[in-house]
Amino acid sequence: MSNYSVVATGDVAAIHQLYGHQSHCIDSGRQQDWAQTFTDGGEFHSPSYPEPAVGFDALAAFAARFFAAAEATDEVHRHVLTNLVVEAVDESALTVHGYLQIVATARGGDSRLVRMTTVTDHVVRVGEEWKIARRTVSRDDAPRASEQA
Repeated sequence: MSNYSVVATGDVAAIHQLYGHQSHCIDSGRQQDWAQTFTDGGEFHSPSYPEPAVGFDALAAFAARFFAAAEATDEVHRHVLTNLVVEAVDESALTVHGYLQIVATARGGDSRLVRMTTVTDHVVRVGEEWKIARRTVSRDDAPRASEQA
């Protein structure tokens, strides 16, 4: 049974703020601010990239590469995170599930969906803030497990 109904409303609002802030940071080239939304040893795992980014420096470098790639193609990239479900693990940890779309818009052109993914995050309380300890991204276009065998 899911623990989404036992999460305090204030914590759910804080998680929405965290995810909105994080999306704006990576999309606007504020890589250090984006990396600070993770814990000191925070991890980002995605099949879209060859290796996970672990720790502040690697996370900031990842975000910088993401923004630079968009700039190099004269596009604006947006992270659109929706359908968040926040589940209690315990009083200082949450699991957050969401749908993440990455949309690219050519300057002066049309928008296109780059990829549709889901994120599953382990989020922990650090002082008065919630921070992401581990993000795992799954791509919707990945073959089913039975197709990979």
